[in-house]
Amino acid sequence: MAEAEIGIIGGSGLYQMNGLTDVREVSLDTPFGKPSDNFVVGTLEGRGVAFLARHGRGHRISPTELNFRANIYGMKQLGVSRILSISAVGSLKEEHKPLQFVIPDQFFDRTKQRISSFFGDGIVAHIAFDHPVCMDVAKVAHAASQKAGVVSKLGGTYLCMEGPQFSTKAESNLYRTWGMDVIGMTNLQEAKLAREAEICYATVAMVTDYDCWHPDHDSVTVDQIVAVLIKNAENAAQVVREAVSAMPKERACKCGSALATAIITHKDAVPLQTRAKLDLIIGKYFDQKVGA
Repeated sequence: MAEAEIGIIGGSGLYQMNGLTDVREVSLDTPFGKPSDNFVVGTLEGRGVAFLARHGRGHRISPTELNFRANIYGMKQLGVSRILSISAVGSLKEEHKPLQFVIPDQFFDRTKQRISSFFGDGIVAHIAFDHPVCMDVAKVAHAASQKAGVVSKLGGTYLCMEGPQFSTKAESNLYRTWGMDVIGMTNLQEAKLAREAEICYATVAMVTDYDCWHPDHDSVTVDQIVAVLIKNAENAAQVVREAVSAMPKERACKCGSALATAIITHKDAVPLQTRAKLDLIIGKYFDQKVGA
């Protein structure tokens, strides 16, 4: 029996999910280690929800240190079939102003030190990732933003950088010539792993400030940024409530069968230890589960 159907990953500024009832904390171990924090499981707008603070409560974990595999695998263990990920970002376009949200439909990878796949150790899978976001979930998030009174754009590209340092001005200006919309440090790996786990995934990117390309960037104070973070978190909580309430009960997308033609390795060639480790994800594609 699934403990939750919708997963919420909270980014900078959103460390808890207000409005949850029947709340309980769930501590999980995964084959890939511990997630960022305990999952907070409860009911929101009549739906089973699992909330995870991406960087841990107190913001203890840097983007490069995040155990992305454990975070997504933990969602899978809880029965989550859709993830709405909240992320603080910098704007690379004048049109995306602080306090506005962007729901991207594309990602661009500038990371260097991340593990972005559950596969390896004797099993190879190549998922389709040309459309990295579940547009069904993205459209719900966009409509929820509008209903909550938050200016948002559906579509755009999220450039995922390594960090933890921010961009140089040369990098920021280059990204603008590429047509990137927003820049952050976390969501690409989540999207890749969610697709491998056959979980629908979409990002709500909360614009905190303009990246360093902007002529007013250096005049922005820490107090101003914190104020925007707080207001963005308040808006995000309302958007999440609206999105959870409006999320269709059934999935009509292809995310739930992303691995159907992706596993290349012959079943008999997969090491038993690897097969057991990934049974939650690949089990339905094998004749029987390990130990059955």
